Amino acid sequence: MHSLQELFNNNREWSERVVEQDPTFFERLSQQQSPKYLWIGCADSRVPANQIVGLDPGELFVHRNVANLVVHSDLNCLSVMQFAIEVLKVEHVIVCGHYGCGGVAAALFHKELGLIENWLRYIQDVAMIHQEQLDAIEVPRERCDRLCELNVMEQVMNVCRTTIVRDAWRKGQKLAVHGWVYSLTDGRLRDLDMNVTNGDEMITRYEATLGKLLS
Repeated sequence: MHSLQELFNNNREWSERVVEQDPTFFERLSQQQSPKYLWIGCADSRVPANQIVGLDPGELFVHRNVANLVVHSDLNCLSVMQFAIEVLKVEHVIVCGHYGCGGVAAALFHKELGLIENWLRYIQDVAMIHQEQLDAIEVPRERCDRLCELNVMEQVMNVCRTTIVRDAWRKGQKLAVHGWVYSLTDGRLRDLDMNVTNGDEMITRYEATLGKLLS
């Protein structure tokens, strides 16, 4: 219980600091949220979405799961996407993975972890698609980091293929989907240049990004 009380203490100190810097912050925040961005990221505790991009609460709508997957049968993720795109009218969906991802490593090296292996099977499917490229990388860590990048690319494609995004584009809604990777070692984001703004350019952007990774 002592450790939990520490969290309450931290919360009180944080809220007091915020009010001291901006007396009307929480009043404004309680009225509405109007984020321009939806962040689909990894649940890893070292990858705090708002802090990475320097945004306040209310400026970034966030969904996180192990290894930042977008699975078409995952109603949790799809519900977040639907609300963000159709109700909040976000303009950007960012799929962000991170180097050194434990979920990606577990999938790549077939670690036995129990139930979560069923979830990580989706990453193994990605690895199978790009098996030849991954096998050509001798250093295990570099191979894992490449799979992190490839996984982001595939999840961007999964986002673009959802009925939610396709319907938004069909209606002429301004919406772009992006693929990024975060580095734990320096705190910097890398843009994979996997940026899709309509259904017609999905394949060309995918092939162009894959070509850059291979070069």
